[in-house]
Amino acid sequence: MKHCFRLGAVLLLGASVAPAVIAQGFPKAPPPPGPLVPAPYPPFAQVDLPNGLRILVVQSKKQPIVSLTLAFSAGGVHDPAGKEGLASMVAGLLTKGAGARTAEQVSEAIEGAGGSLSAGAGSDFLAITSTVLKPSLPLAFELMGDAVLRPTFPEAEVELLRTQTLSALQVAATQPDVIADRAFRAALYGRHPYGRSPTPSGVQAISKADLVAFHRARLRPSGALLVLAGDVTLAEARRLAAAAFQGWTGTPPTAAPSPAAPARGKPELVLVHRPGSVQSNIVVGNLSFLPTDPRSYAATVANQVLGGGAASRLFMILREQKIWTYGAYSQFTRRKGLGFFSAGSEVRTEVTDSALTEILHQLRRITTEPVPRAESDAAKGSITGHYPLQTETADQVASAVSDSRLYGLIWNYVQTYRVRIGSVTPVQMRAAAKAFIRPDSAVIVVVGDGAKIYEKLRAIAPITILDPDGKPLTPADLTPKVATLDLDIDALVARRDSFTVTFSGRELGWQRGVLEKTPDGFRYVEDTELPGVVTQTTTLEMDAKGRIKSVKQTGKQMGQDAGVDVVYSGGRAKGSATTIDPQTRKSKAVVVDTVVIEGTIDDNSVQALVPALKWKAGAKWTMTVLSAGQAEIKPWTMSVGAVETITVGGKPREVYRASVTGPDAPLTFWVTTASPHTLVKIGLTGQPLEFNRVP
Repeated sequence: MKHCFRLGAVLLLGASVAPAVIAQGFPKAPPPPGPLVPAPYPPFAQVDLPNGLRILVVQSKKQPIVSLTLAFSAGGVHDPAGKEGLASMVAGLLTKGAGARTAEQVSEAIEGAGGSLSAGAGSDFLAITSTVLKPSLPLAFELMGDAVLRPTFPEAEVELLRTQTLSALQVAATQPDVIADRAFRAALYGRHPYGRSPTPSGVQAISKADLVAFHRARLRPSGALLVLAGDVTLAEARRLAAAAFQGWTGTPPTAAPSPAAPARGKPELVLVHRPGSVQSNIVVGNLSFLPTDPRSYAATVANQVLGGGAASRLFMILREQKIWTYGAYSQFTRRKGLGFFSAGSEVRTEVTDSALTEILHQLRRITTEPVPRAESDAAKGSITGHYPLQTETADQVASAVSDSRLYGLIWNYVQTYRVRIGSVTPVQMRAAAKAFIRPDSAVIVVVGDGAKIYEKLRAIAPITILDPDGKPLTPADLTPKVATLDLDIDALVARRDSFTVTFSGRELGWQRGVLEKTPDGFRYVEDTELPGVVTQTTTLEMDAKGRIKSVKQTGKQMGQDAGVDVVYSGGRAKGSATTIDPQTRKSKAVVVDTVVIEGTIDDNSVQALVPALKWKAGAKWTMTVLSAGQAEIKPWTMSVGAVETITVGGKPREVYRASVTGPDAPLTFWVTTASPHTLVKIGLTGQPLEFNRVP
């Protein structure tokens, strides 16, 4: 009873107080923000070692953690022409065997200490990073010293990284955003190294001798920067560095002057023709400023207003108002040399010209109209509010401080960044935007189905047409060409195919295919089981002449549902597909609705039709192929080489070796010379993945 009375008293008291509180009212506006002040970082301690290595320490005892970043002027800009990707491969191998440790032992040592060790190369710099608990700091220095002074570049690791790099390039070549980025930088920078991108031929050309020579030449202490953030003193850092880098000397060679980037007085439009694409990727931009330009703060705020996030003009107009896209953004990209500005979006094919026109309008608007105070204040608030979240951990601090010094920014850039952003005025924003956003002399790249968008884009700017590999095309090339296969239909007889799938010689899974005749044609059912990678069933329906009627694929890729459901009828392919991006592991829904010319086949049908091709040494076939997963139509070429003998299933077989170019990953087929021509082996170029026929 006492508890009940006490509760009742509280309730009565609340009832009597509430009206009084309500009567007083609540504030109608939040209190104004306090003034921005420099970030309270501890003083940066710095020392230069006799060999030229600069050490910078940002000490903090909040947590017993230390992050290290050791950076060199050894980025991709220093790759020799024709061997693009060399810097990235060197970085990728520094921790794959160094000193007396193998790759596995390096990994076991750092992971056993609960830390991390990695290396990577960007356009300008190569960096080795490590984060460890304070007691393991000597180990981090030891491993970093081995990686810098004594990498072993084991042949097996070199070839494994080459294979992984080639695989990544093959995947990237199918991604329209990657295609757009490469075409944009190539057009923007021209012959300057910033405009180059790694290619399969370039990666194949890189030898171990190239890796060793690049490492010896560019990973020198003079001009290198070691930044430590966390629970460490300058004296500790100097002592550990002296021990880890003992005997390390030298200065990297002076880089030869790079060719100047093209100067433009009018917009230039590059159309990358991607047949069958249901969306267009748009990128618009121009060269901008050196990293030390003081106007970069105002440019950053102007960009935030224009396309820096979900509240920006591009995002709100193109997505929320027009409903043309899932998102539209812009950014300034920093380079040690001249950086660039870019804005873009991925839109439906039918609104490509409208979206591009709107993007150009918004770029002109930010350079000519004053930004309202409320809009500029919101942009500055967003930047200054997010910045502390980007520099709160030891590794973030080490990275931020390292970047500021490598790019030659003011000595207190990290501490005063928020204050300088907060002091930008609308007048400064407009001036910076006018100087660094130049839509009337921009490079414009559109990746999409040129047959559908070329005529509408002609009114916007002069057009150069390329294929996804960068090869020039003409307007006539946009019209699909008939490439009907000359098939021996009588060779399509009922059959069963079984393959064992191996990766680097280890069995990974299996594939089975069954071709059977139906009353009006053929049905081909293929089952693939690669545990943890792909589990799927594909069913193809073909007419009596081997022409595709429908394809249905169900299953999982990387544990997620994926599939294809497309019908070929009346000169069109219509349906849908769900694919998984191998880089992000996110699913993507694709709508398929495209014109298909006579003779177009589905990418899933090539294997089924192999026996019906008229095989002989030197034969060459061009096929028009629809890849529903990418909503893309492009030519595949199968070229037959000389006869050779291989052993499959313990038996020697005389076969034709045929290379297949055009698919995401180039293929090699081995097909028996004797009729019926039987596919006995499939290999993926640049990958240790093979399909070997089971007798």
